[in-house]
Amino acid sequence: MTLDPAPALDYLERAEMIVRRVRETQIAAIAQAAHICADTIAAGGLVHLFGTGHSRIPIEEIFPRHGSFPGFHPIVELSLTYHNMVVGPNGQRQAMFLEKVEGLGQVIMRNFVFGPHDSFIIFSNSGVNQVVIDVALEARARGMPVIAVVSIDHCNASTPRHSSGKRLIDCADVAIDNCSPAGDALVTIEDLPYPVGPSSTIGYAAVVNALKCLVAAELTKRGQPPLVLTSSVLIGSAASEELFERTYDDYRERVAQVYGGRRLTPPASR
Repeated sequence: MTLDPAPALDYLERAEMIVRRVRETQIAAIAQAAHICADTIAAGGLVHLFGTGHSRIPIEEIFPRHGSFPGFHPIVELSLTYHNMVVGPNGQRQAMFLEKVEGLGQVIMRNFVFGPHDSFIIFSNSGVNQVVIDVALEARARGMPVIAVVSIDHCNASTPRHSSGKRLIDCADVAIDNCSPAGDALVTIEDLPYPVGPSSTIGYAAVVNALKCLVAAELTKRGQPPLVLTSSVLIGSAASEELFERTYDDYRERVAQVYGGRRLTPPASR
């Protein structure tokens, strides 16, 4: 029996539309965010990354992986993002409950020492859960620029849940749309009452990798080219391994500051 490929092709076509929409509508916002990130990294600061649920995915897409570089600091709470068990201990119900607990964001932020040049990128497809609003408001209160990456359609269709009455886009200096539709899923199938095929991951990946490329270009233009994690397929095993070690050492030196270590001296003044 041959399967009708129409639902798969429908998904791929709609995914292409999301990437095209990011390209056509979000480059100005991505460039503005890249300028903030480049200023932070060039000054020896950190671009902190936060998200709950499946918004952990774009955090890991930024760093660490091939084609990535230090200067970004992932903040990932397992209690809010660890979905493998689904039910039982560390289950999905607990994670979804915790991301709606107001005040938890301030407790998370209390663990870190933030510097004068630091900035924040916060990922949330809905942009309304209490923890992400907590973190955004706390980052703003500490003087850090906040970049929000959300589904604007989904965010505007969602009722604010935080006592401040704010959505994430209301807390941000720059808001980038991942261009996924309200509800996330893309494909409607005959006789199935619910759409399938989530799309926010497609938009997230397009946004963060475009952003990363712009930041790398700007740092290089400023005479501070980043150390980039690079595959052995491109540069050979020995060079790749050596570069990985240098990159991880560089990251360790940068991230020490958030736990009370010395601030990183900007490269130009070392």
